Amino acid sequence: MPTFNSNDAQINYQTFGNNTKPPLIFSNSLGTNFSMWKPQVDVLKKLFYIICYDTRGHGESTAPKGPYTLAQLGQDVIHLMDHLSIKTASFCGISMGGLTGQWLAIHHPERFNHVIVCNTAAKIGQEHAWTERAKLVREQGLEPIASTAASRWFSEPFIQSNTAMIAKLSNDLGAGSPEGYASCCEALAKADLTTEISQIRVPLLVIAGTLDPVTTVADGQYLVNQIRSSALFEIEASHISNIEQAQIFTQTISEFLEQS
Repeated sequence: MPTFNSNDAQINYQTFGNNTKPPLIFSNSLGTNFSMWKPQVDVLKKLFYIICYDTRGHGESTAPKGPYTLAQLGQDVIHLMDHLSIKTASFCGISMGGLTGQWLAIHHPERFNHVIVCNTAAKIGQEHAWTERAKLVREQGLEPIASTAASRWFSEPFIQSNTAMIAKLSNDLGAGSPEGYASCCEALAKADLTTEISQIRVPLLVIAGTLDPVTTVADGQYLVNQIRSSALFEIEASHISNIEQAQIFTQTISEFLEQS
C-alpha cells in the first residue's frame, strides 16, 4: 500500500473509488487501523473518493518516538491531502480520530466541507489516566490492553455474537506498536479543545453511542451545545459504533454528507 512522509512519520494509506468523486477521509480510533472502516468503505466507495489512513503509530504507519500531540495528528491529515492534491474534503473520525476532526475544523476550516466526529469528546478522559496507560504499555506491551479492549469497545450482546471479529480486532491491537500507542495516549492526555470548539463553523455531525462508557451522549451533547453549525445523532452502540451498528451508521453519515 502507498505511504507518504509527514514530518517524522511514514503514513500508510489507501484510496477506494473514483478520484472524480467527492473526497472523504476516515480516521481510526486508538489501537485500531484503517481496516475498521471496511463496512463504510464497501458501501460508500461508489459515491465518494475514499481515503483511509493509519494514524501515526498504528497499523502500517511508522511509530516515531513520542510523545505525539493532537496538532501532529491533525497535520498528518493536511499533509495527506496535500500529497494527494486534494484541496477540500469531508472527514469522519472516531474517538481519537474524532478529536483530530475537531482540531482540523478549528485550525483548517477552509479544507473541509463536512466533518463527522463519532464517539468522542472535546477532552477524552483524564490526563493522569492516559499517562499511566502510556507507562503501562511501554513497560508491559499491548497485551494487557488488548485483553480488555472488547469490553470498552462493544456492548456485551455484540461481543457474544461476533467472537471472530472481536478476536481479530483484539489481535490487531496486541500486535501493534507499544511506542505508537503510548505516544498517542500522551497526545490524548494533553488534548483539550473545550475552549476552542465554539470557533467551529464547518458543518459538523456528532455521533454518540447510547451504550458508550468511554465518551458518552453527554459528551456529544456538549459539543453540539458549543458548536453553532452542528447536530447530534444518538446511536444504540458502544464505543466503536461504526462496527457495532454499521448499517445505520453508514446511512447516517451518507445522508449528512449529501447535504449541501
